[in-house]
Amino acid sequence: MNGADTAWIIVATALVLFMTLPGLALFYGGLVRARNVLSVFMHCFAIACLMSILWLVAGYSIAFGGGTSGFWGGLDKVMLIGVTADSLSGTLPEILFFAFQMTFAIITPALIVGAYVERVGFGFVLTFSGLWMLLCYAPVVHWIWGGGMMSDGGIFGETGVRDFAGGIVVHETAGLAALIIAVMLGPRRNRTTPPHNPGFVMIGAAMLWVGWFGFNGGSQLAADGGAAMALTVTHISAATASLSWALWERIKYGKASLVGLVTGTIAGLASITPASGFVGPAAALLIGAVAGILCQEAVNLVRNWLRIDDTLDVFAVHGVGGIFGTLMIAVLGAGSWVAQLGGLVFVGLFTTGVTIVLVKVVALVTPLRVDAETETNGLDLSVHGERAYDMSS
Repeated sequence: MNGADTAWIIVATALVLFMTLPGLALFYGGLVRARNVLSVFMHCFAIACLMSILWLVAGYSIAFGGGTSGFWGGLDKVMLIGVTADSLSGTLPEILFFAFQMTFAIITPALIVGAYVERVGFGFVLTFSGLWMLLCYAPVVHWIWGGGMMSDGGIFGETGVRDFAGGIVVHETAGLAALIIAVMLGPRRNRTTPPHNPGFVMIGAAMLWVGWFGFNGGSQLAADGGAAMALTVTHISAATASLSWALWERIKYGKASLVGLVTGTIAGLASITPASGFVGPAAALLIGAVAGILCQEAVNLVRNWLRIDDTLDVFAVHGVGGIFGTLMIAVLGAGSWVAQLGGLVFVGLFTTGVTIVLVKVVALVTPLRVDAETETNGLDLSVHGERAYDMSS
């Protein structure tokens, strides 16, 4: 065990949990109507709780168990069987590696929340998220990060898929699942309401930005120059994408908005994520500059051309950003075109199939969508019996 590595990953674990609670909750919560903000908080918090338990029960074993099939890790580490305080994973205590990866398993299904807010059943959110993490996310983790079939020497040859911190594993899977659910769920009854609290959106985005240092810098799994470089390029890409989004918005619409600026931040963070361990600051500048414009145009495509109500633009920002960053690894010569493209296609098809099946199966057990009256009155009071803002008190 290396003490410095261990100390850094303990901090990084806390930072990645901070991304979901409270960062993502505030970012998403500010974007919805006032009558639905508590439901978004509820979704993010409950998903964090449930994924933690499921990651302990089976998720970690599926992703990082000792299975030799290449497709999944098996069940030898269910409930952390055989993992003690003295067990090691590289230079880290394995229990810490478990906890660090658990925070990734929390935020990935939580990202999907943005696609279905304001109209989804709470029972569906928890049931789908739990099954999706175990049956979609965890196997993909094994393929790319757990020594599975897409790693070096696997189905793509000597050089496997390069995905430093989750361009494919986190952002492509969550983005595609979000798009599919949005299509199957159908649009909101009222799609024209503006964000109720842009201040929440900015605060949440700022928390995500800070937490992302643990997300990308921690993925080095060591306290060394590689972690420092990953942290630095993450910051540069986020800063550049924020400005390129705002500038493009100013050119197109005459005004640059706060919500647009901070959405650009998230686009830059998602885009640098897969490449953050393989590129330098100049490349991060390029990735961020393109991401701010590319993801903004993807928002326009999904909303206005395809007419899909991916409410908070999960696919356009996270999915497109993660895919773009994954391809840039090959563009910049840090990975194989065959592996990067093959990984995107294979994981994309797998995610699409699993998500469609799970939505249909879970909808047989618990309602996919709330009724029209509940949607009109808002989920906060109708589903959870609470109001975010009581103006009479």
